Amino acid sequence: MDERSTQADRMVAVIPARGGSKGLPGKNIHPVAGKPLIAWSILQAAAAEGVEDVFVSTDSPSIAAVAEEYGARVITRPAVLSTDLASSEGALLHALDQIGERYGLDTRYAVFLQATSPLRLPGDIDAALARFRSEGADSLISVTRADDLTLWEAHEGKWRSVNFDYRNRGMRQDRPRQYIENGSIYIVSRDVLRQTANRIGQRLAVYCMEFWQTWEIDTVAEVELVEYFMRKKLDI
Repeated sequence: MDERSTQADRMVAVIPARGGSKGLPGKNIHPVAGKPLIAWSILQAAAAEGVEDVFVSTDSPSIAAVAEEYGARVITRPAVLSTDLASSEGALLHALDQIGERYGLDTRYAVFLQATSPLRLPGDIDAALARFRSEGADSLISVTRADDLTLWEAHEGKWRSVNFDYRNRGMRQDRPRQYIENGSIYIVSRDVLRQTANRIGQRLAVYCMEFWQTWEIDTVAEVELVEYFMRKKLDI
């Protein structure tokens, strides 16, 4: 395999982290179980055997300083990609382009981790990578089973059941298996991002995680909940 091919197959992790946050100001560097929130995702990515480089895409000097302190390389995100309406896909594609231009790494794929979802293990990242490669996928999402969730929605002033029939509930174990996209781990193709502006392509693989790993931090109230599971399940 030549050097160019090896670089293209190199797997990098990209953690997008904007400075603005309305639900929890300074969310990405808010203390969680003794470390800034984003530090957990950086350390998990660095500990995964299948990840060779970890990058943080941010518009915030404070987040950049924390990212570098914990060993990540920083991609400075332009203001146009840092608004409330800017997509994560735009930030990811910009990061991959910058990784190629600034660091000479012509990567085809990236592990995309959300800093707000720290309830993952390095082994989860490696298992997701193994699933992605074994299935010849162009994208992957992590999920958790939603067997015990009965969802309702309001439609034209009336309530209706979404993922079950309230007139015939039946036994929980007899319902079709359904899953929540938990936002913890994505694997994305640069080509898919460029062609569709979407993190999900035509050959999607799925990696299933435990339900407790679904929780993420968007508000102050969720910090204690996530810290509980980190200490109980991750041995922090």
